[in-house]
Amino acid sequence: MKTFHKYIFGLLLFAAVAARAESIVTSVHNLSVNGSGTIKASSEADLCIFCHTVHRASGETPLWNHSLSGVTNYIVYSSARLTALNVIVPQPNGSSRLCLSCHDGTVALGSVSSRTLPINMQGGTTTMPAGADNLGTDLSADHPISFIYDSALASRDSEIKDPGQLNGVVKLDKESRLQCTACHDPHNNQFGNFLVMDNTGSALCLACHQPDSWSGSAHAISPAIVSAALVAKISGNAKISPSAKMPVARATTLAAVGCEICHVNHAAGGRKFLMQSDVAEQNCFVCHNGSTMLQKDVASDFQKISVHPITLNGDSHSPDEDPINPPERHVTCADCHNPHAANKSIAVAPNISGAMAGVTGVTAAGGIIKPAQKEYEVCFRCHADSRDRGEATVMRQFPQTNTRLQFATGNQSYHPVEAAGKNSTGVPSLIAPAWTVNSVMYCTDCHNSDTGPGVGGSGAKGPHGSEFRPLLERDLVMTDYQSENPSAYALCYKCHNRSVVLGNNSFPFHNSHVVTDKTACTTCHDSHGVVNTPHLVNFNTLYVSPNSLGVLSYTSTGVFKGVCSLTCHGVDHKNTAY
Repeated sequence: MKTFHKYIFGLLLFAAVAARAESIVTSVHNLSVNGSGTIKASSEADLCIFCHTVHRASGETPLWNHSLSGVTNYIVYSSARLTALNVIVPQPNGSSRLCLSCHDGTVALGSVSSRTLPINMQGGTTTMPAGADNLGTDLSADHPISFIYDSALASRDSEIKDPGQLNGVVKLDKESRLQCTACHDPHNNQFGNFLVMDNTGSALCLACHQPDSWSGSAHAISPAIVSAALVAKISGNAKISPSAKMPVARATTLAAVGCEICHVNHAAGGRKFLMQSDVAEQNCFVCHNGSTMLQKDVASDFQKISVHPITLNGDSHSPDEDPINPPERHVTCADCHNPHAANKSIAVAPNISGAMAGVTGVTAAGGIIKPAQKEYEVCFRCHADSRDRGEATVMRQFPQTNTRLQFATGNQSYHPVEAAGKNSTGVPSLIAPAWTVNSVMYCTDCHNSDTGPGVGGSGAKGPHGSEFRPLLERDLVMTDYQSENPSAYALCYKCHNRSVVLGNNSFPFHNSHVVTDKTACTTCHDSHGVVNTPHLVNFNTLYVSPNSLGVLSYTSTGVFKGVCSLTCHGVDHKNTAY
């Protein structure tokens, strides 16, 4: 009976080992002479000996046989985010150190404790050849390993799960350290890359990570077909041996690819956030260049005359920076769009749309808010209290470049960005029903792509780039002595009926000023707002100066009535009334 039990146990053990070994036998981890990979021994037929032995083991568990690397100064991953979370990434330890005994490329593949001489490999190979599997000793572009992942860390970072919530497949070591084996099972390659589970839709990534709003974001659920360029990019950056399975090859949509649309766990191009590309915007442009049927061509907008300068100081962006005055002024795609939260939801002014969901903003009162609730709050981050917000486009009698102050509802006049305007009965030129005295508008109603849907075009929507400065959806001539026509003042005529304006319905000298004297709209009006004058009157001092009495002023004396004291185009106005 005892012999029978041994026989049954032996069969069960053989079946279990065979089932498990089926994947490793046919994988690149089979370095024996019978291995299917390109790297294998000259004659050694033992499959397990390259890592394990029952005699003369190195002392490392589990019965470790391979010679360990002597490297003690790996360059490990670091980031401002980890520093802010008080996470210390140590030198590789535990099972990760065992993996690196082959994968750092410093130890001969056939160097084992149980043999006096190294096992010879075919083709004269000694150490891991240069390429995808050779991680090297610089791990700064690889997912951090060997750090403590515990409940204390999860309490400091809301975007990772508490270790108690891990799915049982992803496992930490006995000291709560995250090692290579949390994601990779060296004995099982059924999911490709020796992953511990199928990573379609980033299921493996999401076992630990829980980015805010990710599950409903456009990137998480996009049915867009993966472009050949994106597949090539992901394949090129992934640590995959030529004969290894390629999980991404099974994915057909962006939703299936998931995090790998932008991120890579090994050999990241952009080390700071483990991005596919070291050029920040290129991580976006691989999809947002018109290559997928669901995405408009945003990339081409950034080639226009007036753009948000995303290529300038883009590397300095950090999610932990001062949102108003970062150490180095910049604008990146991630300043306006949170790729983990952005979605397709539509909003009504001034509320923020899904495209800008989850980003930080500045309120009308000047406070920092995350997430921003109004579109203008995102714009205010750079165009309000920022000390490097830039100079004004037009020289004004009352200079002001802080848009938060320009749009303030306590001003005598302002374009209705934060709230409806003050002229409840005095704007006859507004084109109804789209625009009335009760309307509220977006910053992007004026600042937008000149080829987007706002002008009936097929291009992308948003203030990415335009042929009209400063990033205007339509042309607006800001210099005098130009002939009036629908194109010259197209931006104003988007909301204000040209016939009504030139018909002098609100100001009796509109026609003579604009058509006859060739005075630009911006010579009298400041588009954003003015603290102490009504009707957006804030003279361009390049053309308007004090009169012969030294007075430069405009005073409203009633509905469609006022008095001007100034000199313009050589004409002296002394309390000139209309």
